[in-house]
Amino acid sequence: MERKRIGLALSGGGARGFAHVGVLKALIENDVPVDVVSGTSAGSVVGGAFAAGMKLGEIIELGREIGWLNVTGFSYSPRGLLTNRPMGDFIAKHFPVSRFEELEKPFAAVAYDLASSEEVVLTGRGDLITAIRASCAVPGVFVPVLDDAGRLLVDGGVTSPMPTRAARDLGAELLIAADVLSCGSTFRYTPRTLVGTIIQSAMTVVRTASIQQHHLADIVIEPRIAHIRPDEIGKREELIALGEKAALEKLDEIRSLIDA
Repeated sequence: MERKRIGLALSGGGARGFAHVGVLKALIENDVPVDVVSGTSAGSVVGGAFAAGMKLGEIIELGREIGWLNVTGFSYSPRGLLTNRPMGDFIAKHFPVSRFEELEKPFAAVAYDLASSEEVVLTGRGDLITAIRASCAVPGVFVPVLDDAGRLLVDGGVTSPMPTRAARDLGAELLIAADVLSCGSTFRYTPRTLVGTIIQSAMTVVRTASIQQHHLADIVIEPRIAHIRPDEIGKREELIALGEKAALEKLDEIRSLIDA
């Protein structure tokens, strides 16, 4: 019997997105097939790497090389404090492909068009690196990204921090969602960086929106990472481990749905 087409939706969440790598690790090492992938913000980086055909070890190593200094730079634009153009250079250096047409799996990155006030799902054709940059361009922090269509795009978390609908539109019949926003926050200390302060404030708003998009998923994986701030890149190894643990706890449920 032909199995259902399986999708994976990866939420935004800043540095917490490293937990998505742990989720992937658990799925791959336990032979859970994934046919289509969608991602918002940090989820678009991990999802894009996976869809591009990068091996698990390569994705883990990619995560270890990411730091604020090699994915951001100061901006002289009034539209944002920083630019994520260095992120584009970083992705271009490490990804095996640079266009949607070259991906091994269907992939969608969710962004938001400032001019039209509409969600934009980037998929199928076009520049993959620009799409991921746009999906990660947190409003007020990063300068909006200009795409080939002349649109000024920002972080898809404005409308879809959990891109479940985008995964369904790619044809996912069984949808696994990994949400690194919905666990909330228990840390007592304030962020130590400007980026962290702004991202943490924004996450308070997008967390609720993310939870509201759970209903489109069949399985929701929620790593227990409430104690880790979204700017704490240095905790990548802990985040990967906690993401893996949360996915493994859902493994029997995932297998039962696949076999149903």
